[in-house]
Amino acid sequence: MMIDRVAAEQGRTLDYHILADPDHAVIDRYGLFNADSRRPVPHPAVYVIDMEGVVRWKFIEVDYRIRPSNEDVMAALAEIG
Repeated sequence: MMIDRVAAEQGRTLDYHILADPDHAVIDRYGLFNADSRRPVPHPAVYVIDMEGVVRWKFIEVDYRIRPSNEDVMAALAEIG
């Protein structure tokens, strides 16, 4: 897995989870599939999910070049404490 390779090369691990969705089950469930793309890719999205599994903040954009700032994500995280 790429995460394991990067962790080994960099000598550190992540303190958060990254979702791998090769069958796009989650992409489909959240309605992120980009049917207009030349290849099947999801729309970019960032979710902040609390410890109970509740989505507390989300950012979804059809333009892959537009992403939330780190400050936006950190503010969303601060709100759920």
